[in-house]
Amino acid sequence: MAISTADFKNGMCINYNGKACTIVEFQHVKPGKGGAFVRTKLRDIRTGRVVEYTFNAGTKFDAIRLETKKLQYLYNDGGDYNLMDMETYEQISIPADIVGDAAKWLKENDEASLLYADGDLVSIEPQMFVELEVVATDPGFKGDTVQGSTKPATLETGVVVQVPMFVNVGDVLQIDTRDGRCVKRV
Repeated sequence: MAISTADFKNGMCINYNGKACTIVEFQHVKPGKGGAFVRTKLRDIRTGRVVEYTFNAGTKFDAIRLETKKLQYLYNDGGDYNLMDMETYEQISIPADIVGDAAKWLKENDEASLLYADGDLVSIEPQMFVELEVVATDPGFKGDTVQGSTKPATLETGVVVQVPMFVNVGDVLQIDTRDGRCVKRV
């Protein structure tokens, strides 16, 4: 389906230069002299990179249908990540290169969102907040109360994050997967 710049909406997905891109924001500009144009910020779905582009008004693009599906992460068999559809109990296997950085936030039995663009699997997103146990960290010292001081901690999935000084081995933390920061101790 072809759409023009007049049909743009934030969040819409288009095919630009052979890449699936979502429209982050756009602005129609009608200068006093010359033709109208549209300034846009497009995010490449595969890489996550945001780039600004300017198009003439009326330029046509192919629209891409995006679909999200929630699945439960089961296990990693060494090369592939296995997930299960909670409605049909169908299991699918996803190669590690598609999972990418999301793997460090996936814990068995947690939900993950799969993003499909025109039926092709594009990416996998973990939940926004995950609860992970601390398996290794330096002990906090009594009297070490410097405001805002942090230390590195290794979580059960192997990822290392910065945590407050009072966190100990065995504590369960809520982590924001967007930026990898510790939100609170659970």
